[in-house]
Amino acid sequence: MSPAPISPEAIGLLGGWLADRVLADPRRGHPVALFGSWAALVESRTHRDSRAAGVLTETIVLAPVLGLGVAASRLPPAGRAVATAALTWAALGGTSLRREGTGVHDLLVADDLAAARRRVAHLVGRVTDDLTADDIARAAVESIAENTSDAVVGTLVWGALLGPTGVVVHRAVNTLDAMHGHRSARYARFGWAAARLDDVLGWLPARVTVLATAVARPLRAGEVVRTARRDGRRHPSPNAGPVEAGFAAALGLRLGGRTVYASGAEDRAVLGTGGATTSADLPRAVALSRRVGTISLVGAVGLRVLAGVTRGRRPRPPQRSRPRPR
Repeated sequence: MSPAPISPEAIGLLGGWLADRVLADPRRGHPVALFGSWAALVESRTHRDSRAAGVLTETIVLAPVLGLGVAASRLPPAGRAVATAALTWAALGGTSLRREGTGVHDLLVADDLAAARRRVAHLVGRVTDDLTADDIARAAVESIAENTSDAVVGTLVWGALLGPTGVVVHRAVNTLDAMHGHRSARYARFGWAAARLDDVLGWLPARVTVLATAVARPLRAGEVVRTARRDGRRHPSPNAGPVEAGFAAALGLRLGGRTVYASGAEDRAVLGTGGATTSADLPRAVALSRRVGTISLVGAVGLRVLAGVTRGRRPRPPQRSRPRPR
């Protein structure tokens, strides 16, 4: 029996992850930004204050993305590996996320509070104008945790399960949630579809992120899982809650609390039982995010390789011999 070929998706996921480490996100012409422009164009013509309009909008916006993913999945193995690598690189945001977190830390250390408030606004959707230094650090750590799941683990999980189709659809849905999934007057009903679809696709990656966080901090593994289950369910997001609670336990911090958005203030549940977050915790959060991403990559590539080996060892059905004519 000949050895099973290496999975093109496994090669693509690894190649895309390496490209993100080396190249990060392009400053101009990012595919996700182009997708956002497409989504905004559709929204400008279909927006109504109703759930039905939101469902229609998401369907129209996602149709070409789904088509792109399916087309990439049907390429020959070499082309599928290249397409998966390119799409994975475009979808991943781990390196840029860690750079933003490090940038916020450096500004806080330099006591440039005004610049730190502006920089952390790249990571969060909350109002940052009046945040204290510790508030900025907390916001950055919470965003690093949530986006590790959304922009790193989610891409790898869905790439492992569904190949390039999973990569592009998950990233597109997550982007639409960031654009439409707000509780503002404009999006309260219209954004319902985007928010719920993102909850569905983000459910598995969030739980994988918690497990990867536990693996990354083996001495705190039990506490990570317990805190994610106990405190995560009290968070308004079914996916961000467990992830942020897991990071809080892994880092020995206390996250959550009062958070102010443009739509109003929210008194969120406290996640974890550690100390308050300070600027010194940002490098630790960045390092944890990197480890969680690496662990998830190993798991995703391993899953695709295992699937390829299993498929290669599957016995072929016996060929029936045709009767000879007499």
